[in-house]
Amino acid sequence: MAHYVELYDTTLRDGTQAENFNLSVDDKVRIALALDNLGIDFIEGGWPGSNPISVEFFNKMQNVQLKHAKLAAFGSTRHIKNSPDQDPNLAALLSAKTPVVTIFGKSWDIHVTEALFISLEDNLQIISDTLAFLKPRVEHLFYDAEHFFDGFKNNREYALKTLEAAVDGGAETLILCDTNGGTLPHEIGPIISQVNEFLSGLGKSVPLGIHSHNDSETAVANSITAVSVGKVKQIQGTINGFGERCGNANLTSIIPALVFKLGVECEVRKHIEQLNSTSRLVNELANLPHNRYQPYVGESAFAHKGGIHVSAVKKNPVTYEHITPDKIGNIRRILISDQSGRSNILHKAKQWGLKLNPDDPILATIISELKELENCGYQYEGAEASFELLMRKAMGLQRNYFKFESFRVMNHKYRMDKPPLTEATIRLFIGGNEVHTAAMGDGPVNALDAAIRKALTEYYPCLEEMVLSDYKVRVLSGEHGTQARVRVLVESWDQYCSWGTVGVSVNIIEASWQALVDAINYKLMKEDIRKADNLQEL
Repeated sequence: MAHYVELYDTTLRDGTQAENFNLSVDDKVRIALALDNLGIDFIEGGWPGSNPISVEFFNKMQNVQLKHAKLAAFGSTRHIKNSPDQDPNLAALLSAKTPVVTIFGKSWDIHVTEALFISLEDNLQIISDTLAFLKPRVEHLFYDAEHFFDGFKNNREYALKTLEAAVDGGAETLILCDTNGGTLPHEIGPIISQVNEFLSGLGKSVPLGIHSHNDSETAVANSITAVSVGKVKQIQGTINGFGERCGNANLTSIIPALVFKLGVECEVRKHIEQLNSTSRLVNELANLPHNRYQPYVGESAFAHKGGIHVSAVKKNPVTYEHITPDKIGNIRRILISDQSGRSNILHKAKQWGLKLNPDDPILATIISELKELENCGYQYEGAEASFELLMRKAMGLQRNYFKFESFRVMNHKYRMDKPPLTEATIRLFIGGNEVHTAAMGDGPVNALDAAIRKALTEYYPCLEEMVLSDYKVRVLSGEHGTQARVRVLVESWDQYCSWGTVGVSVNIIEASWQALVDAINYKLMKEDIRKADNLQEL
C-alpha cells in the first residue's frame, strides 16, 4: 500500500498574503469548515502575533468542532533578546490553543546574518530552544525550514545544521521550504536524498515535508516530485495556489495528482468529489474571479470545442480527458464556436432537451448561422443562453414574449462636479398592448435594464427574481478607433441557475440591449419549461 501523505493547507495564512486576496474572520471560519469536510489534515489559521484578525479567528475556532482536520498556529523562532518563556510571539502561539504549532526558522546563512543580524551559532540556538520550549506544550510541533533549498545550495553544511537543531529541539516533522520559488523539479530529488542521508547519519528518523512557492511555476511539480522520490510525509499548499507574489503550491492540482496518478493514501481521497466546490468557495469568499483555465477545477478544464474532439469524446471521453471530471466535482462541457461541428450542436440539443436528428436539414442551417454570427464578432462559449435561443428560433420553438419597437438613452452632464444623469425610454408591445416606459439609472446600461424590467415585470412577475451579476465589454478590433465593433457579455442569475448572453454592435448601447433582451427571453423561456414540468408532475 502507498504511504500516507498529510495535506497541510495554509490558505488562511500564506494565501492571504496574495495581492487583492482578503478574508474576514467569518470567511476564514467557513473556509476552515470546508477544508475539514474535504479531508485536509492540517489547517494553518494564521500568525496569532501578527494581526487582530488572526487572534479573533483562533478565538472563534475554539468553539468550532472540526471532524478530521487539526488547526495550526504559525509563528517564528524566539527573538534573540528574549528567553522562550518571555517571548511574546511564543506566548501568542500558545494562547491560540491549537493542537498544532508550526515554527519557521532561518536555513539560509545570508538571512541569518543580513536579515536577523545574528551569528550563525545564535540562529541554531534559537531554533533548538524555541522548539524545546513548545514541545511539551503542544500536541504536534512542525518546523518550517524557511529558504531551505536556497540555503542548501549556498551553504550545504549550515543548512543541514539548522535541521539538526530543529530535530534536537523536538520537531515532529521537518518541512523543507522553497520560499523564493526558484528551485526546479530536477533539483528536488537529490537534495531530499542528501537530507535523508544526513538524518540517518545522526541516527534520527524524522519525516519530511515540502512547502513550495510558484515563482518559477514549478510549485506543483516540485511537491509531486518530493512525494515521488519517497520519505516526504507532508505537502503544504493553498487552495487555488493563492499566496505571496506568484503564489504557493496549488492543492487543487496536487491532490488529484496524488490520488489518481500516484495512488497515494490521504484522507481527501474519501471526499475528493468536493474539490471543485471547495475551490470555488475560496474564490467566492475572497471576491475573486475563478480561473477558468485552472487544471482539474477550472470551467475550461474539461471543455471541448473542436468538432473532431467532441465527436471522439462522445464515443470515449478518455480520448481527450486524462481523468473523468465528476471525480473531482467538475463537469464536461461541449462548447459552441465557429470550430463547432455537427457533434457539438447535437450534443447541445440533447443537453437542452431539443429533438434534433443528425439528418435534419435545420442542423446545417444552425451551423451556417453560427459561423456567420461568429464571423461578425459573436462568441458563444460564455453565452450559451444566447445560442440556445438561437437554436430554438431556428427550430420554431421560441415564443415571442414581447416585441421591441424602439429605445432611447440620454446622458445629461449638467454639472462638471456631479455625475451625469442617465435616462432610458423604451417602447414595446406585449400581446398587442403598447407599453411605453422610462427609467433612470447609474449609466446607460443600468438605465436601459431598469426601463425594460419596468415595462415587462407587470406582465412577467418572475423577472423580479432575475439579477444581472456581471457585464463585460470587449473591443473586437482597434483599427477603427472609437468606431470599432464591441462585444458585450452579460451574466444573469436567479434562484435556479446562472446564464450568459451576448450582443455585438458598433454601438455599445445596442450591443448591451441585445444581450439584455436575450437574458430576459432566456429567463422567461426557462420559467415556461419549469411550469410545464410542474404540470406533468401533477
